Amino acid sequence: MTEELTHHYRQIIAGLGEDPEREGLRDTPKRAAQAMQFLTHGYSQSLETLVNGAVFESETDEMVLVKNIELYSMCEHHLLPFIGKCHIAYMPNGKVLGLSKFARIVDMYARRMQIQENLTRQIAEAVLEVTEAGGVAVVIEAQHMCMMMRGVEKQNSSMTTSVMLGAFREKQSTRQEFLTLVHGR
Repeated sequence: MTEELTHHYRQIIAGLGEDPEREGLRDTPKRAAQAMQFLTHGYSQSLETLVNGAVFESETDEMVLVKNIELYSMCEHHLLPFIGKCHIAYMPNGKVLGLSKFARIVDMYARRMQIQENLTRQIAEAVLEVTEAGGVAVVIEAQHMCMMMRGVEKQNSSMTTSVMLGAFREKQSTRQEFLTLVHGR
């Protein structure tokens, strides 16, 4: 696959009017192919393998919040990055998930091409699936290079998306507690 991607990157560079054999660009097609494979390695991962049984019995039934999980993803519309942070909360229902698995779930879905709205839902549904929690909430705050580097070129713009499932959707007080903990208000 790397060879095929390398070939395509070489064609893109030539199509832009550059010489892909120029010293500074000679190895760029291969490096770009390897970078793209890394940036989209979430396609080769599965939720089951990633979690690897790290769900543990617990009597905890109060909200668990993991904040500021950094994420790096690729917008499916322009193949430009969006960069931000993810906040995840859940209401355990007899099971808790190993802490590092939250970051791994975020990375698995972020390392695919999609829009932020879908990424937020994918993460929420994955946490719900593996924990069978009473509710899951996910908020993602990100800056999109497709809006900052091209088009309207708004450098200080950011986007916030949220998905609330179960108790976070049904109970205003639970939702408000989550948002207060995330934003400190």
